[in-house]
Amino acid sequence: MARYDISGKWALVTGASSGLGVDFARELAARGSHLILVARREELLAKVAGELREQHGVKVECMAFDLVPREAASELYAQVQDKGIEVDILVNNAGFGLFGTFQELSWERQSAMLDLDIMTLVHLTKLFSRGMVARRYGRIMQVASIGAYQSSPTYAAYSAAKSFVLSFGEALNFELRGTGVSCTVVSPGVTATEFLKVSGQKPTLYQRMMMMRSDKVARIGVRAMLKGRSSIVTGFLNALTCWSLRFTPRCIATWMAYQTMKSQRTTATKPLADTSGAEAAS
Repeated sequence: MARYDISGKWALVTGASSGLGVDFARELAARGSHLILVARREELLAKVAGELREQHGVKVECMAFDLVPREAASELYAQVQDKGIEVDILVNNAGFGLFGTFQELSWERQSAMLDLDIMTLVHLTKLFSRGMVARRYGRIMQVASIGAYQSSPTYAAYSAAKSFVLSFGEALNFELRGTGVSCTVVSPGVTATEFLKVSGQKPTLYQRMMMMRSDKVARIGVRAMLKGRSSIVTGFLNALTCWSLRFTPRCIATWMAYQTMKSQRTTATKPLADTSGAEAAS
């Protein structure tokens, strides 16, 4: 089998009812991969599944799941096992961010965000990677953000969560050397998805200028994952920004992040657990 040939393999994509999750699924289906689509919104999953089956002739399983509860990863894994499916590609895309100062945001919403963005991601990786290692093949994608590269006031907890994802994913990829399995961290910048709507932020001028198309981000991410890259920042300007931060004093980088994120809040909305949180704070 060619190194990047995934036809006939099963991929599981979380947050697959909208935004990046849908485009990750489309990229994988176009390469012949069968799919397990996971998200809360069952009707949207069914629509995406129908599109992928019709256009690419692949098998698609839909699993409506709220991935915030601590037991969700175990329950999802058990249901996949019951179907007799061996997952060789895991795309941990589900997540959301919250805009606002740490003190003003409710703990209920912050806790749900951290559970989804960190705990569920790590647990799913733990559960599915064991089978990959045993079979000597697997690809894992962890969706982070360029916010992972610096402290981001008004996205403090979200940015810190994505820093965890970046560090965890790169370390795991190193540990997996020689197993036939790799872990790739994909860090998008501002992307045209539902992220800002869910986070409660009106887009700034910076965000409008830097916004990338979701399908382009997904294409870059899938290619990097299949090549087994440790991490990638999508988009030249985003990559340049993250590279330049290593030469910038942290206090100045934090101030710069705040200046680019300054905005007004929209009407508070309930966070959607299947909305990708990959495209937030820079």
